[in-house]
Amino acid sequence: MAQAKRFPGESTEYRTARDALLQEEVELRRQVERVAEQRRALPVGGAVDDYVFHGVDGEVRLADLFAPGQQTLILYNFMYGPEMDAACPMCTSFLDGLNGNAGHITQQVGLAVVAKSPLPRILEYAEGRGWDGLTMVSSADNMFNRDYHGEDEHGDQESIIHVFAKDVDGEVRHRYSSELIFVPGDPGQDTRHIDAGWPLWNILDLTPTGRGSAWYPRREY
Repeated sequence: MAQAKRFPGESTEYRTARDALLQEEVELRRQVERVAEQRRALPVGGAVDDYVFHGVDGEVRLADLFAPGQQTLILYNFMYGPEMDAACPMCTSFLDGLNGNAGHITQQVGLAVVAKSPLPRILEYAEGRGWDGLTMVSSADNMFNRDYHGEDEHGDQESIIHVFAKDVDGEVRHRYSSELIFVPGDPGQDTRHIDAGWPLWNILDLTPTGRGSAWYPRREY
């Protein structure tokens, strides 16, 4: 490894520990890429039904959520069901960050957000948050959330990221979902199934106090 930089006033003890950590960070970077390679190499998943959602311009099929000329769609299940008094604050924090990056993401893939509430309720909330970069659709009248595990048999909502792709014949196939949500977290951890796309936790993990054990983002401060 190249000689690490040194910073003003640091001790030998600090530099020794930091160099050891740097080796771990290099290995983590390699592991992240190994996992990404495995994710990209997954066999093609099941064919997707032609779900019809409610969008700002009326009914919209899942296949129509793909951006023109693009073969991949990221669809986020937003926890905002019709029986919920308010939207999930954790989803809200995640979508705050996703909205800020949507213009960059959509240069490469399609991006949309689906929730079970009626569309006017979803759009009112999105407007209040300033989510002007996200395509919002409602699954109020279809089984998408239930079929793709964004909702359980009791109607309780769950957050989950899905990736869909069109094959050469234009058929939409499932490629990936963030299934860590269904695997118990290690002691002291949440499932962290969407952390890779969430700046909040990745930034806090750089600090001495970390993300904490009892703090979660709120809708308002």
